[in-house]
Amino acid sequence: MTLKPVLLSFISALLPRFGIWLLFLGLLTTTACREAKLNEAKKTIPTVNGPIPIEQLGFALTHEHIMSNFGKDKGETSQYNEEALFKQVVPYLRKLKSLGVNSIFDCTTAYFGRRVDLLQRISDSTGIQLITNTGFYGAANDRYIPPFAFESDAMEISKIWIEEFRKGIDGTDIRPGFIKLAFDEGIPSPIDIKLFTAGLLTHLSTGLTLAVHTGDNPEAVNQQLQLLEEYKVSSSAWIWVHANKVSDIDILLKTASKGAWISLDGVNTSNIDTFLQIIDQFKSRNLLHRILLSHDGNGFPRGGPIREFEAVPKELIPAMRIHGFTEREIDQIMIENPKNAFRIVVRKED
Repeated sequence: MTLKPVLLSFISALLPRFGIWLLFLGLLTTTACREAKLNEAKKTIPTVNGPIPIEQLGFALTHEHIMSNFGKDKGETSQYNEEALFKQVVPYLRKLKSLGVNSIFDCTTAYFGRRVDLLQRISDSTGIQLITNTGFYGAANDRYIPPFAFESDAMEISKIWIEEFRKGIDGTDIRPGFIKLAFDEGIPSPIDIKLFTAGLLTHLSTGLTLAVHTGDNPEAVNQQLQLLEEYKVSSSAWIWVHANKVSDIDILLKTASKGAWISLDGVNTSNIDTFLQIIDQFKSRNLLHRILLSHDGNGFPRGGPIREFEAVPKELIPAMRIHGFTEREIDQIMIENPKNAFRIVVRKED
């Protein structure tokens, strides 16, 4: 027997064993790469000008509308007088920047005025970091839900939102930083439930947080919490939007204690004292780390005058200092909480 056949026989005998080890090493490498990408995603958040380290989010207003055409017919919502828009919004956002605002989460959804190309130009002109959204707005008696959503199932809808996160919105490379949804008043309708379910599927695929217009609607809150549990998604992946409309603060405190985010987004000049009282109750229960503050303002509502969103930095924060809140507590609410609420990570319930 010559040496060559012996070597070939020896190598052939070892290949199956080495093949198994090579396959195992390949799986380990793939898993490690996937985990590295996930860890990297947790450290950044998409803005209309690309991803930024989430630590650079800074002082953030978490529920505003840079512009929207809410109230107009669905076919007109993406149309703006751009010259008038920039003339009004750009100076106002520059003013907010001078007041210390670094980032704004824009909650205008598709089909009632989202225009990421215009948001990008506004961000370029003001230095404000703008984060846009994916999702559909299900309130207003379903007026701004696209017709195909009624015929599609939750999985099909979620694929649209996941695609926006992975590839960009409306043919751009601009990606959403959260999911915006909305419930009508009263008992949740089948379309409300379907859109929320689609949001949960999107979260499980992307890690995007769900910010859900809910207001003072206990039926909607219970339905959303049940679905979160059913899909084994942590309540920390969910923001109760317009929670400031709830009169029973104990319900908000109880929900926050379960890990949910409570969005107190109706601050204006006339209600500073009311908001101080609400925030004080969260402080007394050691729950300042679960609230978000904003105005639900609008820089260009159907082309009309600004619905202001400056009362938080201009009036509420100074009032909080007078009321005894420390700088650390203020930073917790305005800087740390937005980072933690919108951090892109799949949050599964054990």
